[in-house]
Amino acid sequence: MSTDHQKYSTENQADAIRKYASSRDIEIVRTYADDGKSGLSIDGRASLQRLIADVEAGAADFEMILVYDVSRWGRFQDADESAYYEYICRRSGIQIAYCAEQFENDGSPMSTMFKGFDVTPSFPPAEIRAGPFCCA
Repeated sequence: MSTDHQKYSTENQADAIRKYASSRDIEIVRTYADDGKSGLSIDGRASLQRLIADVEAGAADFEMILVYDVSRWGRFQDADESAYYEYICRRSGIQIAYCAEQFENDGSPMSTMFKGFDVTPSFPPAEIRAGPFCCA
C-alpha cells in the first residue's frame, strides 16, 4: 500500500478527524461514510447524498461537518459543484471544517482561494476516494 493510500484510508481519515474534534472539545454525533467510493461524482455516494438531503430537509441534528481535507469533500469535475454542496450546508447554518488543512474554512477570501487550489479538477481525472464525514 502506498503512503498516499495509507494517508487517505478511511480509518486514518476518521482518526485524524477524531483527534481534531477532541483537541477542540467537539462531540461527534454522527458519521456519514462512503467507503471506497469515487470522489469524482456524487453519484454512488449514498452517504453524501443522505447528508445533503438531511441538511436540506432541516433534519440535521448537528452544527458542523468535519472533513479530512477539501479533496475528501469531493474532487468533482466541475469545481463549482463542491462549492454548491458546501453552500447548501452553510445556508442551513452548518459549518464545514477541513481537519487536515492549514487554513480555517471561515469564508474569508484566503480560505476560498485555498479551497479553489484543492478542488481544481484533475485532468485526466484522478481516481479520488471519498472519505468519512463526521458531524458535530
